[in-house]
Amino acid sequence: MHVKKISRMPLSDKILLGVGFTFLALFIVAIIVPIVYIVVASFMDPITLQNSGISFDTSKWTLTAYQRVLSNPQIWIGFSNAIIYSVLFTVISVSVTLLAAYPMSRKDFKGKNLFNVFFVITMFFGGGLIPTYLLISDMGLLNSMWAVILPGAFNVWNMIIARTYYQGIPSELREAAEVDGASDVIFFLKILLPVCAPVITVLALWQFVGMWNSYFDAMIYINDTAKQPLQLVLRSILIQNQPESGMIADMQSTAQRAQLAELLKYATIIISSLPLLVMYPFFQKYFDSGIMVGSVKG
Repeated sequence: MHVKKISRMPLSDKILLGVGFTFLALFIVAIIVPIVYIVVASFMDPITLQNSGISFDTSKWTLTAYQRVLSNPQIWIGFSNAIIYSVLFTVISVSVTLLAAYPMSRKDFKGKNLFNVFFVITMFFGGGLIPTYLLISDMGLLNSMWAVILPGAFNVWNMIIARTYYQGIPSELREAAEVDGASDVIFFLKILLPVCAPVITVLALWQFVGMWNSYFDAMIYINDTAKQPLQLVLRSILIQNQPESGMIADMQSTAQRAQLAELLKYATIIISSLPLLVMYPFFQKYFDSGIMVGSVKG
């Protein structure tokens, strides 16, 4: 904001603006400081980290944690599985969401209110873990990637966002398509979807990040280590290097494992988050516009 414009503001507006900038600065610091701490701590020797805290002296840094994690062949299997799961989940979820949101956005869709009630109920009530597990088992999906991908493929909240975005599109587009003889399928695929690129990108980013960070469903439904995603593999590495109860006979070994576990903790955070940090800047412009336009109309 221009300095001259601020100087012409009333005192109350200046105070309000100053308070807003102060909270914004504190919020930014609260985000940056933990990130810097984790990055630096992932390179530091665990003994130095425990005794002196983080240090920007690179002579005290080490690549032990990254070498230990990346030398594990299961890491690369988990990476490939995580990419496959996340991409398939994103494609299926976004496709189902967009298809479900289109009729829900049409005023001439009969039964829309009834379907809306069913959708909203599922946002607040679920079947529970045991019934869901039995259902997955009866469908023969245990120990397969579809047990992780299919159950959460449809998200009601995402459908509501897509429906709201559809409703904000001028009705003249639909009327012009009808005059030209375009069917609902042609209108949806060739006219509506290109216009909805921002919200599609937002939904895809949300679903990709959600599946990439997910590990609980894979832990419940997948037993084969060759099918485990990255987050579950990293979790297993951390657990394997945690000191076990009763290891008091060899105190040195216990201390070494505790130090290694502390070091691996920060390295695994960086490894699992790096792909998302690299990907986000390419989608930022779509993310901003998609969220804002989809929130204009309720």
